[in-house]
Amino acid sequence: MARLGPLEKPSGFRLGDFPIDAPRPIKVVVIGAGYSGIVAGIRFRQRVQNLDFTIYDALAGVGGTWFANHYPGLRCDIPSHAYQLTFESHTDWSAFYATGEEIRQNLEKIVDRYQLRPFIKLEHRVTLAKYDEEAGKWHLTIRRPRPRINGNSIPQVEYEEISDTADILFNGVGCLSRWTWPDIPGLETFSGQVVHSADWNIRQDKEYLKDKRIGVIGVGSSAIQIVADLQPKVKHLVNYVRGQTWISSTFVRERLLQLSGDDTVDNYEFTEKDKATFKDPAYYNKFRRDIEREMNLAHPLTRLANPMIHEVRDEFKKTMLQKLAKKPWIADHIVPDFAVCCRRLTPGPGYLEALCQDNVDFVPSHIKRVTATGIETVDGGVQDLDIIVCATGFDTSYILDFDIIGRKGVTLKDHHTPHPRTYMSIAVDGFPNMFQALGPNAGVGAGNLLLIMERQVDYAVAATLKIQRERIKSIEAKAEAVADFDEYIEASISLAQIDSRSLVSVPELFPNLFGTKCRSWYKAGKEEGRVVALWPGSPIHAAMALAHPRWEDYNYEFLDGVKNRLYWLGSGDTVADIDPEADKAWYLRPENIDFPPGKIDFSAEIVPDATL
Repeated sequence: MARLGPLEKPSGFRLGDFPIDAPRPIKVVVIGAGYSGIVAGIRFRQRVQNLDFTIYDALAGVGGTWFANHYPGLRCDIPSHAYQLTFESHTDWSAFYATGEEIRQNLEKIVDRYQLRPFIKLEHRVTLAKYDEEAGKWHLTIRRPRPRINGNSIPQVEYEEISDTADILFNGVGCLSRWTWPDIPGLETFSGQVVHSADWNIRQDKEYLKDKRIGVIGVGSSAIQIVADLQPKVKHLVNYVRGQTWISSTFVRERLLQLSGDDTVDNYEFTEKDKATFKDPAYYNKFRRDIEREMNLAHPLTRLANPMIHEVRDEFKKTMLQKLAKKPWIADHIVPDFAVCCRRLTPGPGYLEALCQDNVDFVPSHIKRVTATGIETVDGGVQDLDIIVCATGFDTSYILDFDIIGRKGVTLKDHHTPHPRTYMSIAVDGFPNMFQALGPNAGVGAGNLLLIMERQVDYAVAATLKIQRERIKSIEAKAEAVADFDEYIEASISLAQIDSRSLVSVPELFPNLFGTKCRSWYKAGKEEGRVVALWPGSPIHAAMALAHPRWEDYNYEFLDGVKNRLYWLGSGDTVADIDPEADKAWYLRPENIDFPPGKIDFSAEIVPDATL
């Protein structure tokens, strides 16, 4: 046998002095304590060992948009039992469509059930996140209040800045967190009250409102709910509407009608008998799954090639005209000439009926200016008002109100110009060790949004476990993978820049309605252009796509300057090898054995299961 000669150039590689299954310490910071942040708090703490974990939120309470929003009439348009986490089974919802306050209260209960409060820092606004390439860590600047008492013993609030670091940054801010004022001259000169729907600070009781003249600007979901709620409470209401929108029937209406037995109702209050029935886990699971199935049946209606979209459009138009029969001229201004689902479909229980009441004016003319006493429109009309409600929505450009700075000093804002670009909606090239939920292209046009959010959290946790297990310094989406996802989005939902009024034959190249011509927050408030808000497929398509990460679509750096990708194998030991008290045959514990389906009898031949 030939003798092996010495290596000419020793590699210098040294084994790691750690067992392969000893998780290194890892620090995770989450921004936002809404649904995404709460689920991240549950899953990271459930699955990641040796974890240092913190959630920062700028608000004074948990719940995200459900804490910030408490305007009159706020209610979720998704059935209550479908608007909850897959692993939660809240059976005491008061109604088929829950109020915003009830959703917020349920989130509070979830936070307490999973003991998250010690990990949540409220009124802590992240103002800067900067990646340190040498250390492989994120450096954060956080602004928080510093209470003090002045000489007159009057509480005042000053602010201080603190710093923190993280191995993993998880952004759960969401797109409905940065509300915007309308650009209307003179708004600041109004002598009455001005309020944004997302920052409501006006009494809602009828006694206070009965003598008030209120102007509501907008025709989105918030404006629709506010108008319907305020109309019977106020002296006079003016709704300023410059666009069109489809007012749909309530979602999953067939199930609602089965419960109520009344085809005229728009909601159903659960009885104590209903709630008692929901305590049966098997019954409740079937009830939830039936609702989810019906919600997911709506996705095909977002396809341009589906002939049913014309039937749905005709039915919605017919219903809207019937509800506007008392003031039919309103239909000329509000019934759209664009396709159903081009913008977010909005159920509007009571809205069209409210517009037809004697104490309501519908004003389609553009606003010229706000005066000290009211609003003047471009046609010369003037309306005297006591309160102006700006239901003008949110900044949905996915440009955050603080800087996130990645490699080479590039900001996320710069990266997302002219439009946001991500990998699978969850990672961004140039921004290592950063993941996000409900960011660009993570929304839904139909179906379960929370399902996507949960799977994005699962994905981020899986990446964190890989980073921890394999002693990785940084994991970063490849630029070419981001470009490929961008191309997929363009082909799926963003190239359909066609006039929906001429939808006769639809080329297969343009499969979705979302990219057709209409002003929509799906396109960051633009009439045409890139669809930045929606996942390019159904919610269950997203769940499948995120279930098995393609780790080959990432670039890696390893800790301590190590180049050998197998450094994580460590010393060649496991914790059980080193610990004299450890079970060295743990793999034969029943809970660790993956038994195949079938009749297991160790004294006889195994009989296979017929389903295999």
